[in-house]
Amino acid sequence: MNATEPLLDVAADHGRLSSLRALREVCATRLNAGDRLLALFGRTAAADQVRVTAVLQTADGALDIIRADAMPGQSYPSLTPDHPSAHLFERELWEQTGVLPDGHPWLKPVRYEGERQQRMDQHAFFSVRGQDVHEVGVGPIHASVIEPGHFRFMCLGETVHHLEIQLGYQHRGVEALLLARPPQALTPLVETIAGDTSVAYAWAYCAALESLTGTSVSPEAELVRGVALELERIAMHLVGLTGLATDIAFLQGGATYGRLRTAIINASMRACGSRFGRGWLRPGGVRFGLDAARRGDLIETLTAFSRDLRQVNDLTLSARSVRSRFQGVGAISAATAADIGMVGFAARASGVARDLRVERPGRMHRDWPLALRTEPDGDCWARLRLRMTEIDESLAWLGRVLSAPDLDRPLAPATMAGPLAPERLCVSLREGWRGPVLQVYETGADARLCHVKIQDPSMTNWFGLALALRDNQISDFPLCNKSFDLSYCGNDL
Repeated sequence: MNATEPLLDVAADHGRLSSLRALREVCATRLNAGDRLLALFGRTAAADQVRVTAVLQTADGALDIIRADAMPGQSYPSLTPDHPSAHLFERELWEQTGVLPDGHPWLKPVRYEGERQQRMDQHAFFSVRGQDVHEVGVGPIHASVIEPGHFRFMCLGETVHHLEIQLGYQHRGVEALLLARPPQALTPLVETIAGDTSVAYAWAYCAALESLTGTSVSPEAELVRGVALELERIAMHLVGLTGLATDIAFLQGGATYGRLRTAIINASMRACGSRFGRGWLRPGGVRFGLDAARRGDLIETLTAFSRDLRQVNDLTLSARSVRSRFQGVGAISAATAADIGMVGFAARASGVARDLRVERPGRMHRDWPLALRTEPDGDCWARLRLRMTEIDESLAWLGRVLSAPDLDRPLAPATMAGPLAPERLCVSLREGWRGPVLQVYETGADARLCHVKIQDPSMTNWFGLALALRDNQISDFPLCNKSFDLSYCGNDL
């Protein structure tokens, strides 16, 4: 395995510490030294034992885990007061296992799992006191096809002083469902965990199984996966641009971006049979290669697409109405974005240079690199511009790859080398269009999966959306919400 792959495959007892308190202290020390906390979660290992795992990334991009055992109900000093990036992780850990982060300032359920499901109406919303302060509740049912979520605004006049977001209305129990089926046959389920990120989810899952079974994937198959991922990135950024233009009644942009998105997803359908890339990736390789006819179709589509995209981008960026509506709205500073653990394009729009395709390029992006794009201002305008430039970068990358002779080589069928290795833990990440998709697969002594952890990039970015609304007008919420473009189902796993 390439040392820079966005993947870590270690023995299940790797990084084992003596106690939960020791894990907390090591985490705090490493975060103080500049490491990042990518995930913190637990599983019930026995009736009276919880196994807690922290996934960390060092300043130079290396992945690592530390683990410790705890008792249900055991407490430890919360990391959140000093390291806000831990606050959602600690809430989830408490909700799922009963392990208590003592001193956590926002301790309340994330998803209302298990016995808490029928008590969502008892959610302890924070309140802002003041004679003229009023609250505005939006949702959980919305006047559209979006999924349920409740937004509670605390306002003074039209200005939002605090927004609290409550999700979890459609908690689906995805992780338990993944354990109920044979691990080699999970791709159709994994692809639909967050339907707008099917390729990234499928790739993270395939990479994990390939590592756990010792399966090698050809460079040609990896390139096909890369093409699928960038087509998904372009299509979904166009969805966001469509929504942003429509929200401010910039109808020329809304109609054109929507038309261009259709061109991209139709190209994906011609390449693999699905507009969302489903069924394209399988453990061991891909189901459909890119022969000369498919490559020619993609090149022709992208050439015509690029011309029209440049025109509508120029039109959008030069429109005074667009600039006045987006600039300075919903700003998140680089320091705040880093402190709360924001990821993906929302973080990069605040100047945080994080992209797994660059930090952990692996074999494919080492041979076929792309540039990391950022914007400095962190407002809706920055998030709009960054989505445009990320599409440009994806198009440039696709142009190089689709002209490469490597894709002319025949592909071997997607097959697995053997069964899963016993007592292993594999952390697999893939930079989807919204940010890094994280999946953890752990096997027991019988070589069967005993735990699966899924984490969508939306989880850590919802808090960023809440902070973006502070000191903005309540009418700015639709713009901020669409500029972050987060997933309800990606949170309500």
